Amino acid sequence: MRILEVFLEDPTVERYGLDVMRATGYPSGTVYPILTRLLGAQWLRAHWEDINPATAGRPARRWFQLTPHGVECARAELAAYRQRRAPRRGAVKPRPSWES
Repeated sequence: MRILEVFLEDPTVERYGLDVMRATGYPSGTVYPILTRLLGAQWLRAHWEDINPATAGRPARRWFQLTPHGVECARAELAAYRQRRAPRRGAVKPRPSWES
């Protein structure tokens, strides 16, 4: 959900993997598999930047951006997630076991 939130901060902005890692605090082994699944679901589109790595002094970045379909789906999923996580009115919070 946090990765979707990062992309939804501004759906018009392209982000690369390290940018997403920094924004979420998640390691590459978490971020890249999620980005791959979002690409497969067509929630994201991606392209490699057109640079010469030798001149730039770094590898080319793969840029990701939400598709219009992805924006719609991500907003719906986040809303459903937040609704599931919200405390229900009148619900009694259970006592921790150590207080019994």
